[in-house]
Amino acid sequence: MWKIKPPLEYAKEVRYRPILESLAPLDPMTLLKLNRGSPEEEFPNLSRNKTIMAAVLTLDMYKWQYHRATDSGVIFDDVIRPGLEDPGQAAGPLSVGCVAGDAQSYILFCKFFDRVIEAYHGYKMPGNQESDFNYDNLKGGDDFDSEYAVACEVRVSRCVDGFSFPTHCCRGERRKLHTVAKKVFGQMAEEFPGKLYSLGELEQGMLGEGITMETATDLRMKTGVARDWPDSRAVWLSKEGNLAVWINIEDHLQLVTARADSNIKEAFQCLEVLYRKMRHSFVWKHHLGWVVSSPAQVGTGLRASVHLKLKHLPLHTRLADILQRLRLHMEPAGSSGVFRVSNAHTIGFTEVELVQMLVDGVKLLVVMERTLEDPDGSIHHLVPAQK
Repeated sequence: MWKIKPPLEYAKEVRYRPILESLAPLDPMTLLKLNRGSPEEEFPNLSRNKTIMAAVLTLDMYKWQYHRATDSGVIFDDVIRPGLEDPGQAAGPLSVGCVAGDAQSYILFCKFFDRVIEAYHGYKMPGNQESDFNYDNLKGGDDFDSEYAVACEVRVSRCVDGFSFPTHCCRGERRKLHTVAKKVFGQMAEEFPGKLYSLGELEQGMLGEGITMETATDLRMKTGVARDWPDSRAVWLSKEGNLAVWINIEDHLQLVTARADSNIKEAFQCLEVLYRKMRHSFVWKHHLGWVVSSPAQVGTGLRASVHLKLKHLPLHTRLADILQRLRLHMEPAGSSGVFRVSNAHTIGFTEVELVQMLVDGVKLLVVMERTLEDPDGSIHHLVPAQK
């Protein structure tokens, strides 16, 4: 039963599917001898599962993908494993409940991943994703009211072409990526002074303010991301401490810049300069953009956030509607009265457009908060149209 929306067929999609199918290699599944039953016998119990995966997956869809495997050996049960290990909760935002084991997974299992991406991002497939990482195209972001905006962060995830993703890669692949990272950062040492640390020798005190330690969480252990932890997991830290590049965590690379002020334009510029310098052959698919392990991050792989001090707005009855219209997500940031506001989606817009929506949205949220400080203040006239 479809809990989100029925599997609609679009004219453009009918043309697009055969193209993806033609790119799929000869199915290596025929060479594997797995001791499995029929698709009906193996279909998981999703009755209490609260993930996007469970909302999308049907027995017919499971049958369609059951006898398939990518060149590196990813089967469909590997894809849906996260949602079976962590079925989610009825309250709160839905998780995608699935991962790709390699870039080919998005081709071979496109019928499933397309529906997940549509449901999670509200994005009609197939699209035409573009990329724009030019900070000169960003307007504002360096002029937030410091009484409300207190910190910011920008994260970008990328996967390197030719390697399985951390959810599926072997030790040899992981170690080879670590070796490549050492070489790249060694070549960049003069322009970007810093040091590469293995996770085994890293301590929280070495990290810059706002950059948190990556650990082998229970979910990462269950989904295979933390296999052999911390073997070949590392982080490059800039000399100033405001830049970090995590290696072999949930994706091959995650670039992070965090600031103790709200100048997200400066944070975005700092990350963009590093990104352009170290840019490798990252995985790009025309219809998805930058491809990473989680369908929740495809498109740009970008998560930008601003920490806001808010007292009145979080209690307003229209907050959820306002955030949806602004395409933003808000959650407590740890400190009492401080909330992390970030882009809710990563696909359908360029990197600059996503940060611009965040900048414009944060400014509007601050105006609303100020308005509500007046006991007679009303924000109904400030509610925006859908972005």
